Amino acid sequence: MTASGLPFDDFRNLLRQLPGPDEAAATFVHRAFELGGREAGALGRLEEIALWLAAWTGRPAALPGRPLMAVFAGTHGVSAALGTPDPIAETQHRVERLAAGAAALNRLCSVNDLSLKVFDLALDLPVEDISRAAALDERGCAATMAFGMEAVAGGTDLICIGDLGTDNDIPATAIFAALFGGGAKDWTDKGAERVKLIDAAINLHRHADPLEILRRLGGREVAAIAGAILAARIEKVPVILDGLATTAAAAVLHAANPAAIDHCILAGSISEPHKRVADRLGLGPLLDFHVREGEGTGAALAAGIIKAAAQIAAGFAEVRMRSHSASA
Repeated sequence: MTASGLPFDDFRNLLRQLPGPDEAAATFVHRAFELGGREAGALGRLEEIALWLAAWTGRPAALPGRPLMAVFAGTHGVSAALGTPDPIAETQHRVERLAAGAAALNRLCSVNDLSLKVFDLALDLPVEDISRAAALDERGCAATMAFGMEAVAGGTDLICIGDLGTDNDIPATAIFAALFGGGAKDWTDKGAERVKLIDAAINLHRHADPLEILRRLGGREVAAIAGAILAARIEKVPVILDGLATTAAAAVLHAANPAAIDHCILAGSISEPHKRVADRLGLGPLLDFHVREGEGTGAALAAGIIKAAAQIAAGFAEVRMRSHSASA
């Protein structure tokens, strides 16, 4: 990104100039399904996913060959206000379990041939308690977004994004309330102490600008995920979202440009408030397995469905290309 007067200016410029879908690739896949002899809509969301994948990769027979599971981990000052015991140690422990291959996510990544990267975002330095101060300053938030953009630098062609962090439902819920209105009770099914802290944060950080909401109420993982989603759009990489913090990052981008998350699919919702957020964003959850584990588990599950849809589309596309060759 080129230098500008303010740290957020580059991101605002990017959000105004996002590439759109490849309609020709999607049309090719649609016609390939028709040639495959399937009644329109017979394969339900599998056809929808195949069209989505073709549109955002620009490849009519897109088979993800380098899919990535990216998990962003952060810590929050609000944990101290909650009295959460050793939140830093708990988050570090969960990161270490992933690094050691001991989590459910590791097994799912193996099954679906996903590379796994865990981004440790200064776990020993929690962001500020958002009920008392802004989580990050603008420079720090912009730098973290830029760091998140590096998630797609390795040449991935499908990225699954998950979040990991103790108490990160609080900043996520505060972002939902700041963007969509209402109070904490409208966007969380958690207890009274959390509601109190979220309402304090909302009242302290009222702002209309989505990126300001991100830096005031989010955490490093939310900012980095926003950067990763934005970079994926620029590089035409489809995204599978998973978790509250990940959805909060998507909501910020959507508020800045409603088309900014058209290349994204939501793996699943983990609560009724989360489902309502997904509806607001036009992200119909793909799965309903009641997975509350976090860490991207739902996204890794959904990746298997995405790859299955791609395989079906590739088969129909091959038939269509053979048909064209025979008639030429």
